[in-house]
Amino acid sequence: MTKYRSILAFVFAIVAVFLIGLGNPAAAKPVKKLTYTAAQISDIQGYASELTAMRDRLPELAELIQNKDWTFVRNFIHGPLGEIRVKLSQVTRNLLPDTQKKAREIAKDIADDLVDLDQAAAASDYKLAVRYYGEATQDLDAFFALIPQG
Repeated sequence: MTKYRSILAFVFAIVAVFLIGLGNPAAAKPVKKLTYTAAQISDIQGYASELTAMRDRLPELAELIQNKDWTFVRNFIHGPLGEIRVKLSQVTRNLLPDTQKKAREIAKDIADDLVDLDQAAAASDYKLAVRYYGEATQDLDAFFALIPQG
């Protein structure tokens, strides 16, 4: 009889451990889908408006490239577009975590495109300058697609 009691106690202990393992209260909670609050959207839109102002000036850069005015192309990249990395970073930090990774990748691509464009302008290479200008505008449009609308 004592032998059965020991086996029975052991079986109850295993069942108890199994049931406690399945009864994890954290697993029972529904997963919340992250969304933006009105304040977050307002902050993001504020940073994005500064980026929009920079994007709106890109046709000026295209005209400088078209005219092969390489000194002013480089000045434009370092001047009016000089803070684009900071602005991209400000927007990225305020995005939802699942969007931040993609935004960081695109922001890096934009920065790389502008560096390549600057090098093309330094080398007076029209074809490369046009190519990197096009890539920068495409990447900037892809970045804007990640920004939530009010």
